[in-house]
This record gives sequence, C-alpha cells and structure tokens, in this order.
Amino acid sequence: MYHYIYILKSEKDGQFYTGYTKDLKNRLNQHNNGKVKSTKNRIPLKLVYFEGCLNQQDATHREKYLKTSWGKRYIKNRIKDYLTG
Repeated sequence: MYHYIYILKSEKDGQFYTGYTKDLKNRLNQHNNGKVKSTKNRIPLKLVYFEGCLNQQDATHREKYLKTSWGKRYIKNRIKDYLTG
C-alpha cells in the first residue's frame, strides 16, 4: 500500500495546502466536501501535486519537509509550468 503526500491549491484564495494520506481520492473528496477543518473555508481545492511512498515514516518525513521553506521552494520549481501556464 502506498502513502501519499499531496498538495492542493485553493481556487478561492490561491493558497496551497500540503497533506498526507493512504487514500488520495477519498481525501480529496473530504477536502472538497468541507470535511477537513483546515481547508473547509478554502474550497474548491484542486490537486496540483502528489508523491507516493512505500511506508508511512517516509511519507510523514517528506510531508514535513515540503512544509518547510526549502520544500515550498522545491514544489514551486517542480510545478512552475502549471503555475505560469
């Protein structure tokens, strides 16, 4: 089973949200149905990036990294064509 790190972009305010889950499709539905406290006022949300890890520990470490300033810089470089396109 994979563990996913994902990044959502709010179509309401343009801000990003980084999270972790085992079920990406279900988690995205939870976000867009207002069932996640931290994003319920920012819907609709669009999945703009995700990575899969083979174990939970790697995924949670990666999520923490992507929330740092270095991680945010990495993501902006990684999806720059999407952001400018």
